[in-house]
Amino acid sequence: MAVRSGFPILSTRDLPDLVAFYERAFGAVVEYRFDQDGIDVYVSLAVGGAKLGIGADPHTPDAGDRAALWFYVDDVDATFEAAVRSGASVEQEPADMPWNERVARIRDPHGTLINLGAPT
Repeated sequence: MAVRSGFPILSTRDLPDLVAFYERAFGAVVEYRFDQDGIDVYVSLAVGGAKLGIGADPHTPDAGDRAALWFYVDDVDATFEAAVRSGASVEQEPADMPWNERVARIRDPHGTLINLGAPT
């Protein structure tokens, strides 16, 4: 048995809002929607070469790191700025790291930690 791919699934109380954030901030594209009674309850997004699932769950806690995402991007600073303009909060401004990557940390509007990285 081999793992062929994987992707995180985030839970949220407000699915349309969180999907819109990932579309605005990272150019995400909806690849799949599952709805019940005409209301989306799960959405699969393509975020560059990555995949991200987001599911509606009215019992999702308001706080706490339920998952963290890592996106390798072409330009950490530009992506960081786009995400902040789109509603992300800043955890760590872009900075060069000793392991030869530029890294920034943000939180999406629902509190999920997102790491942005690129080789220096």
